[in-house]
Amino acid sequence: MSQSLEQLLAEMRPKLHRYCARMTGSTIDGEDVLQEAMIKAIEAHPRAGPIANPEGWLFRIAHNAALDHLRRRARQDALFADEDPMAADPADEVAARQASAAALRTFMRLPVAQRSCVILMDVLGHSLEEISAVIDATIPAVKAALHRGRTRLRELAAEPDDNPLPVLGEPERSLLAAYVERFNARDFDAIRTMLADEARVEVVNRTRMNGRDEAGRYFTNASRGDDWRLVPGIVEGRPATIVVDPSDPSATPVHFSVLRFADGRLLEIRDFRYALYVLDGVDLRKTS
Repeated sequence: MSQSLEQLLAEMRPKLHRYCARMTGSTIDGEDVLQEAMIKAIEAHPRAGPIANPEGWLFRIAHNAALDHLRRRARQDALFADEDPMAADPADEVAARQASAAALRTFMRLPVAQRSCVILMDVLGHSLEEISAVIDATIPAVKAALHRGRTRLRELAAEPDDNPLPVLGEPERSLLAAYVERFNARDFDAIRTMLADEARVEVVNRTRMNGRDEAGRYFTNASRGDDWRLVPGIVEGRPATIVVDPSDPSATPVHFSVLRFADGRLLEIRDFRYALYVLDGVDLRKTS
């Protein structure tokens, strides 16, 4: 990978994740799509030739990766079938505020084309021409999708939030509580006994560790510091550990990790300490 592409990807990563998370309705899935898009960009770059608009090129790749993800998940294949041209004000500040404040799950209630146009215009500040290039649609189609998406977001904003609070079942809750208790006691040997043989750890934007022995090194690194205190939590319905300031546990979370258990063992940890951009819009709740 060239140094220029590496620098571009590092600079663009938070913006690209913001787009991917809202397209998929999930911070975690958004990170998966982002990583897929980055791999595709690295693979395509040597064959791409001179790139007039590198940022737009990356957004186009991320957009296509998000669509691939959505098709796999929902077998969705019609983007603009119900759109027709109508006026949309590109500089609608009210719409921009509503879009920026909308929960990730709210965007999932918009059709894909509307969702993409609203995110690119009202969250990320792209022009009609730039959006047209990213999603490969005419400007009239972009305007139509933008108008309809904004209208629907306003309707959704007026609805009461009846989304039930996520809960963890047993034994996930007990396993998560045991993990947090042992971590805060710095009893990392006890945590290692929880690891499945095929356990894996991903420190997002840094490294991956596969297998019980490699994953165990994650806790060796954690044992070198005492500035972490964990509380059990839920991120998008998944068991999570939320890192707080030991001197002020009620303060805003510092970062979080998502855990996955299987057959009574800890199978996976995804640590987002080096990917703080995921805190933007994440559905993160403490359970105690």
